[in-house]
Amino acid sequence: MKQTTLSICTRRQFLAALGAAAAVGSLSAANPAKVRLAVTTDEIDEDLATAIVMLEEFGLRCVEIRNLWGKYNTEQPLEKILEAKALLDRKNLRTCVLDTGFFKVPLPPQTPDGKAKLEDQWQLLDRAFERTAILGVDCLRIFAFMLDPARNRGTNAEFERIAELLGEASRRARAKQMRLAIENVSGSYVATGADAAQLLKLVKDTAVGLTWDPNNAGMSGEKAFPDGYQLLDPARILHVHLRNYRREANGKVEWCAVGQGDFDNLGQIRALSRDKYSGCFALETHYRSPQGKAHATRTSLTALLKIIEQV
Repeated sequence: MKQTTLSICTRRQFLAALGAAAAVGSLSAANPAKVRLAVTTDEIDEDLATAIVMLEEFGLRCVEIRNLWGKYNTEQPLEKILEAKALLDRKNLRTCVLDTGFFKVPLPPQTPDGKAKLEDQWQLLDRAFERTAILGVDCLRIFAFMLDPARNRGTNAEFERIAELLGEASRRARAKQMRLAIENVSGSYVATGADAAQLLKLVKDTAVGLTWDPNNAGMSGEKAFPDGYQLLDPARILHVHLRNYRREANGKVEWCAVGQGDFDNLGQIRALSRDKYSGCFALETHYRSPQGKAHATRTSLTALLKIIEQV
C-alpha cells in the first residue's frame, strides 16, 4: 500500500483494520488523512477500560467522552476524571470533545426562578471547564435549549435571547481558551441545519460553533444532506456525529446500523472533506442490537470504516 502521513487518530486505526481485513475489508483504497475518527465511549460501555479494549482493537486514537461509570462526566467527582485520564494516557488515547448537558434545558423565563435555573447552568459549565483542564480537551459539546414538546419551532425573539445567552457562554469559554459546539438535536430550538444556520448568524463569536449531527436533523424531518448542510458555514462546524437512521413506510423513524439506513454518510464525509473540515468525526451509534450496544457499535464501526475507504 502506498505510504502516506496519517493523522494521530487514524494511523493505528487503519493498520489495525488491515489486520482485521476479514471483518472490515481491504483499506488499500482509503484516504485516511482526510478523516479523523472517534467513538463516544459509553456507546461501547460505560466502563471506560472495557470501551478502550474495542478502541484498541480498531486502532482508534480519539474518543468522545459523555458518560463514565454510570454518570455523566460532569456529575462524576474529579477523582474519577483523573482516573479516566490515566486510562486514556496509558493507551495513548486523546479526548477530542467533552460532552455536556449545558443548555439542554427549557429556555428559562426572565423571572427570579428562571435566573436561578440559569445559574445552575453556569455552574454546570464551570464543572465542565474543570474536566476539560484534566482531560486536555478544548471543545465542549453543548445545546441551545429545549422547546416545549407542543411546539416544533422557536420565535425570532427566542432565538435572539438564546444568542445573547450563548454570547455570555462564549465569553466564559474564551477566558478558558475553550470552544463550544452546539449539537442539533430533536426537540431543541436547534434541531436541523436550518435552525443551526439561523442561530449561528446571530452568534458572531467563533468560539461558538456546531456539533453537526446530520442524522439528528434527518430524524427531525430535514433532508440533512445535502439540503441542511448547504445552509451551514463549514467554518463554524467544530465537530461531527455520524450514525444512521431509517424511515419505515408507516412513517416511523428508528436508529439503525451504519449502512442499513437512509442517510448518505459517504456523501456527507466527502462534502466536509471538500470544505476543509479538520475536526473529528465521532461515531455515536444510538442503534441498539439485540446482542447489546457494544455489538451495535462494532457493527456500525465496521461499516463506517468501509465507507471511509471510499472517501
